[in-house]
Amino acid sequence: MNQARLWLTLGAVGGLLTVALGAFGAHGLKGRVAPDLLANWGTGADYLGLHALAILVCGLFLLQRPAAGLAHAAAWAFLIGCTLFSGSLFLMTLSGARWLGAITPLGGLALLVGWGLLAVGAWRATANPG
Repeated sequence: MNQARLWLTLGAVGGLLTVALGAFGAHGLKGRVAPDLLANWGTGADYLGLHALAILVCGLFLLQRPAAGLAHAAAWAFLIGCTLFSGSLFLMTLSGARWLGAITPLGGLALLVGWGLLAVGAWRATANPG
């Protein structure tokens, strides 16, 4: 599978999960978990949705510039970041294991790395458009 196809597919799946998990949090968890944990669920869903779009952007970028390795690396960083950041918040909400919150900043760091890689990749690609 080529890189653009991979990231476009995973970005779309991320969007689907965002809607499904957001709805589950709003309707299935309301009144069942503490309000602060429900807020964590919402934050996880918000970040998942934003970064699903970022993964789609990486896929679109790779359609235009298949050799753009930094866009591919950025998409990996976004995927890892979503898994650690949003995943830890979802698991913490469902399990009540607040120690999982220690994982969340690692996901945030991966998301920051993804944005940095995408910025540098975009800068390089537009500096040498050929």
